[in-house]
Amino acid sequence: MGMPGPRRHTKFSEEFKATAVALSDLDGVLVRDVADALDIHPNMLSRWRKEVREGINVAKAKKLDPEAKSDLERLRELEKKYKILQEEHLLLKKAIRFASEKRQRSSSSSKQTGKDTEST
Repeated sequence: MGMPGPRRHTKFSEEFKATAVALSDLDGVLVRDVADALDIHPNMLSRWRKEVREGINVAKAKKLDPEAKSDLERLRELEKKYKILQEEHLLLKKAIRFASEKRQRSSSSSKQTGKDTEST
């Protein structure tokens, strides 16, 4: 059983494929990340990489200019920092919530203690 509706077939240019392969060949770059950024399936990118390795693909993997490579490295670094900031933000929110709950509990217990001492 296939999926309902027509299947979408996109014809990618050889230049697009070569650029995608070049991006995925950079050190520390995951095929999945490049595929997500280009909105293609990771298996498709892996197939293009295999075709380039085997010499099947006519377009050779082109070299990226140094500026594009530095931009990618900068983007990767910024994404790491952003992830750390998100985690720190969540921890701070939890700490604030914990401190406010603790303060509410201690203030309500001190009110009860004050009432108990007045009645005696």
